[in-house]
Amino acid sequence: MNIWMGILIILVTFTLMEFVAWATHKYVMHGFLWRLHKDHHQVDHSKVFEKNDAFFLIFAIPGASFIIIGSYYTYIGVGITLYGMAYFIIHEIFIHQRIKLFRNTNFWYLKAIRRAHKIHHKNLNKKEGRCFGMLLVPFKYFKQQY
Repeated sequence: MNIWMGILIILVTFTLMEFVAWATHKYVMHGFLWRLHKDHHQVDHSKVFEKNDAFFLIFAIPGASFIIIGSYYTYIGVGITLYGMAYFIIHEIFIHQRIKLFRNTNFWYLKAIRRAHKIHHKNLNKKEGRCFGMLLVPFKYFKQQY
């Protein structure tokens, strides 16, 4: 397999991970594993870690496994891992400020992501959630920038 095919597999995997993450967030985190995700909706700044952080491991295992298996699966693993890195930077650092960086931005795309995530956190319960994605958010949050 040539390098361009590998890069294509990485990009497609990264893109598909947004949909996997959306479905997992909506149907697993706000579903049968709500007990792990619940504390994420009940902000307690005195804690360094949340039960919700267990999902980091849940998502890291497939990425690492594909890389270990090797062959073209390595590219799938790299795509999953890159999405995990993007998730950490966007969700943990930029949105929730678990590390105090990127506090202020005027970039319309990042402002829309932050606004959609705030809408998601308006509901503190398992049901009635909205905006389960991270990188793809409803168009109306982009329109609010102007």
